[in-house]
Amino acid sequence: MLSRKKCLFLVFLGFLSAGLGTAVKEEEPTCRLLGKFDLNGYVDAKNHSIVIGGLFPIHCFFLCIKKALLQPLKEMCERFNFRGFRWMKTMIHTLKEINERKDILPNTTLGYQIFDTCFTVSKTMESALVLLTGQEENKPNFRNSTGANLAGIIGSGGSSLSIAASRILGLFYFAQVGYASTSSILSDKYQFPSYVRTAPSDNFQSVAMVKLIQHFGWVWIGTIAADDDYGKYGVKVFKENMGTANLCIAFSEILPKVYSHEKMQKAVDAVRSSTAKVIVLYTSDIDLHPFVLEMVYHNITDRTWIASEAWITSAFIAKPEYFPYFGGSIGFAIPRSDIPGLKEFLYDVHPSRDPDDVLTIEFWQTAFNCTWPNSSVPYNVDHRVNMTGKDDRLHAMSDKLCTGEEKLEELNNTYLDVSQLRITNNVRQAVYAMAYALDHLSLCEEGQGPFIPGHYCANISDFQPWQLMFYLKTVMFTTHDGRKIEFDTNGDVVGYYDILNWQLDDNGDIAFVKVGQYVYTKSKNELIISNNSAIFWNTESSKIPHSVCTELCPPGTRKGIRQGEPICCFDCIPCAEGHVSRTAGQRECERCGEDYWSNAQKSECVLKEVEFLAYDEALGFTLVILSIFGALVALAVMVVYVMYRHTPLVKANGRDLSFLIQASLIIIVLSSILFVGKPYDWSCMARQVTLALGFSLCLACILGKTISLFLAYRISKSKTRLISIRPLFLKIIVLMSVLAEIGICTAYLVLEPPRVYKNMESQNIKIILECNEGSIEFLCSMFGVDVFLALLCFLTTFVARQLPDNYYEGKCITFGMLVFFIVWISFVPAYLSTKGKFKVAVEIFAILASSYGLLGCIFAPKCFIILLRPKRNTDDTVGGRVPIIDRSIQLTSASVSSELNNTTESTVMDD
Repeated sequence: MLSRKKCLFLVFLGFLSAGLGTAVKEEEPTCRLLGKFDLNGYVDAKNHSIVIGGLFPIHCFFLCIKKALLQPLKEMCERFNFRGFRWMKTMIHTLKEINERKDILPNTTLGYQIFDTCFTVSKTMESALVLLTGQEENKPNFRNSTGANLAGIIGSGGSSLSIAASRILGLFYFAQVGYASTSSILSDKYQFPSYVRTAPSDNFQSVAMVKLIQHFGWVWIGTIAADDDYGKYGVKVFKENMGTANLCIAFSEILPKVYSHEKMQKAVDAVRSSTAKVIVLYTSDIDLHPFVLEMVYHNITDRTWIASEAWITSAFIAKPEYFPYFGGSIGFAIPRSDIPGLKEFLYDVHPSRDPDDVLTIEFWQTAFNCTWPNSSVPYNVDHRVNMTGKDDRLHAMSDKLCTGEEKLEELNNTYLDVSQLRITNNVRQAVYAMAYALDHLSLCEEGQGPFIPGHYCANISDFQPWQLMFYLKTVMFTTHDGRKIEFDTNGDVVGYYDILNWQLDDNGDIAFVKVGQYVYTKSKNELIISNNSAIFWNTESSKIPHSVCTELCPPGTRKGIRQGEPICCFDCIPCAEGHVSRTAGQRECERCGEDYWSNAQKSECVLKEVEFLAYDEALGFTLVILSIFGALVALAVMVVYVMYRHTPLVKANGRDLSFLIQASLIIIVLSSILFVGKPYDWSCMARQVTLALGFSLCLACILGKTISLFLAYRISKSKTRLISIRPLFLKIIVLMSVLAEIGICTAYLVLEPPRVYKNMESQNIKIILECNEGSIEFLCSMFGVDVFLALLCFLTTFVARQLPDNYYEGKCITFGMLVFFIVWISFVPAYLSTKGKFKVAVEIFAILASSYGLLGCIFAPKCFIILLRPKRNTDDTVGGRVPIIDRSIQLTSASVSSELNNTTESTVMDD
């Protein structure tokens, strides 16, 4: 059998030959048509003022049959379409209803001329040309063959058919009102200036589909479309909306208009192999049927199909035997309506009324599986292609004759089913839109019309096509069920859909259960699912299907896009430290705040661990105990000195300075407690200042003692008369040193005091609470005074270390200062190499070590003698007073100290 393309080409040649027959010169005496179109339909134009054309798919397919050698192929329509037949009858019923009304076109009656398009582009174009020109007329004069004025056309069914017809009708601005064509390209008024429709555009349906997909959480969707304008443009808009919503297309396949085993198998393989469990089908029921048979043949189940409005309510597809494969389909349908009187009108049909009514005869033969007597109407050949790819024509008719007594009430077919009047209701609205436009045109008052110049009106009996289009674009009316109809600038109505779900009823038939609705207007864009639990899902678990390319990344990870793959296919990459993803499927990880850090799972930001040397931890507790112990030891030494303050050893050692040294050591060791615990601004200011002042007092007092020793050493070397120094002068030295330190500390606290600082740079997972010491210059100056006093103490006592004595105080102070320097010199690298609380611990350790060193080196030997060797605590042992004139006795540190303390007043008077 010849291919369909070759068939269409030859049909076009036949039409071209017919057209050339009319293109003869006017002076030729006769003209003839070279061919006629073989069209079937209905006409009622007599005694009517205006005729409205209609194009309906009363058949589903056509065959190309070669009649004779070298003649063009003749097309024969087959497979009677009960649905299209009902649409056609609805147009006739609506026109009769309008003619009976007195409020619309009271003085005008409407006729009709309707053709069967056979759901093919070629037959549609033939029908449009006949409506425009009249096949029996010699020349095109824009009047149909009935002789009455053609107002416009209702049709043509599918989008491809309407596009084909509109490209011809639009050349002459002939009004065309569609009832089922939803392709978005028909909204382009540059290409289709005279097309309006009562079915919403696929632009709305595509948006609704994406919203439905988002509602159920699907992200990985397959698409299958018919190889026509409806399917291709529908999927194109759908893909654009999917991309905007960041959803992905798993595969996109095409269903061939003419069966091709190779192309069909490609679509089947895509469905079977893909991980996408949800698939959008953008096709008509007629084009979808071969694919349905393939699904049944290959036993492919566990898929959820999203249906377009073209097949969701089609009885051609919604058959119980297909339910295991397509049950649970969910899709969008034009809102249903009840049309008064239509059911009775549909039943009022019988072939005996008109022997020439071939369509009614064929309807009767197909419905009752019989042959009408003496009829030339052929059997309704059901042309199918079986799963082996071979041409398989099944003659569904029997040889029994129709009696005419058959009962329509006993039939159960699509034609008589008025429970799902959806597109049927659109046909009614399309006819009413045309009628209201004509009514508004007829009511125009001369001088107040819309046309210029002169605001003239069009004549209802003789108007131009573009004049009717003016009224058609602006028409507005309310339907019998209360719905408001008006066209926007693109000739579209608002998008309103019922959301239907395929379920089985109690009788085992497929029921279209309404589970929601979608409304798209200028002010509202809303998808409403009334009850999720009422939806039937044809899955193994009977739950909402799961359709993803990659499972959502769990909290704590982020999406890593795979190069060259859709964004729905990704790798799950763990979040970096300090970043979290709280919910599944996050594309980027969020950075935690500065006081927060990610938990182990990287799913939550938790407060960072605040680190400081606390009292309740072992290290802090130990250092506090050592500090208190050191203070108690220093206090015990002071008590011993107080108790034995009149003994030679205590008096010989500079009693007042010793008391000050002991008090300063108590201050120093207790100041280390300020370093333990959570730091505050007051503690940051107190601890460094207290430490500096404590060391300043201690070292100044030691300096007073070392100056005494240094003078003793000079006297012993020079053998000169003793030059004494008053204790007041030593106290003045101490006071001046402390006052200098107090001045620096005061300036430090006033100008740039230390503050609490959150150190987040050292460790990311912790906040180290420490003190920002403020001005480094002030801090260095403050402790620089202590370092200077320590150097003076060390130098002076180092020179006097060789003084002979039973108690070598010079050497004790020398050792004490050596311990002091060793500790603090070791402290610097240790302090700089540690972080956090250990840095504070190192500083406390240095404070305690230097304090214990001074306390032990200076006072431990004396306390040993005072408490354990009291017999040595005598003037003779310690050294006592030495006569000034006796130069043969060597001076000792103790005797010099005693002499300085006891002879100060006389010596000064001698001077």
